[in-house]
Amino acid sequence: MLAGDLYAFQDLLSEDEAAVVERVRAFLDEEVVPIANDCWQRADFPTPLIKKYADLGIAGREGSSSLLNGWLALEMARADASMATFYGVHAGLAMGSITMCGSPEQRERWLPAMTAFDQVGAFALTEPTGGSDVAAGLRTTARREGDEWVLDGEKRWIGNATFADLIVVWARDETDNQVKGFVVRGDAPGFEATKIENKIALRTVQNADIRLTGVRVPEADRLQNANTFKDTAKVLRQTRSGVAWEAVGVMLAAYEIALNYSKEREQFGRPIAKFQLVQDLLVRMLGHVTGSLGMCVRLAQLQDAGQYRDEHSALAKAYCTTRMREVVGWARELLAGNGIVLDYNIGRFVADAEALYSYEGTREINTLIVGRAITGESAFV
Repeated sequence: MLAGDLYAFQDLLSEDEAAVVERVRAFLDEEVVPIANDCWQRADFPTPLIKKYADLGIAGREGSSSLLNGWLALEMARADASMATFYGVHAGLAMGSITMCGSPEQRERWLPAMTAFDQVGAFALTEPTGGSDVAAGLRTTARREGDEWVLDGEKRWIGNATFADLIVVWARDETDNQVKGFVVRGDAPGFEATKIENKIALRTVQNADIRLTGVRVPEADRLQNANTFKDTAKVLRQTRSGVAWEAVGVMLAAYEIALNYSKEREQFGRPIAKFQLVQDLLVRMLGHVTGSLGMCVRLAQLQDAGQYRDEHSALAKAYCTTRMREVVGWARELLAGNGIVLDYNIGRFVADAEALYSYEGTREINTLIVGRAITGESAFV
């Protein structure tokens, strides 16, 4: 059991699911954790790990429960939020878009290679001038010419885009003004991805600015079941819950780092774990972890029961990432000066938490989604 799983939520996994979690945890501890700080500091992606993720056999795994999928997101973020984001973009956003919005032929054509990580995916929705308002403000355009579509526009903050083979691009059809999805190849003429430099969070993730200049996409590569932004939102609803799980993973890591440090660090001749104020910080952290984990577990149960709604994932994402921000701050506080250097690990989680707090819908936007659901009134502009 993880040190922060006080209520033993992991026991809710089946025996087979628990074995998968243990295998992934061992992989992360052996392959990811030892290099995480170095990759983060150099803003460099560990490309050799991509095929090792394939060996885990977890991407595109049929029949997996939402609880298992969520717990795997937790484990990845507990090791390194950057690598959790890489996996979430590939297996969640890109593969999820094809699974939910692609035709049977498209799923058969693309998903096997993506499951094996022979082809890496990316997801291009956010734009330089459009974030929270992207549903109505999407500026990237798609124009049909015969059996092809011509895409023009710009995207920003697109994870994996500098090395992705398949990029799911969302663009507005000039004819009917509806948002549609297209699978664009990374080597397509007119497609340009430029790495975003000078980030202070998720530095290992290769985010890019994308420029699409007359990119031609065959009709066969348009996602056949993505015809309005409502279809895009179905994908986001699913992956938004994954970010809540990732937030819990970051909280667990911060709590474990702080707990272990409190037992080793001595002041006034005794471990600081003996001090009441230190124990108060640790218990506050543990309370946030436990409450957030309980919310995510119930969210997974609702997903598997087919009772899952937008407000469920929106509340979890808003709540868990807010609690995460507090937990990493308390952990940094407990480590004092040692909390601002990578040597003690917590600094990376403090910085990465800022990105998780913002992506997949800000706290404010998710709050308004929940507010609309509970009042029946929309407060969106």
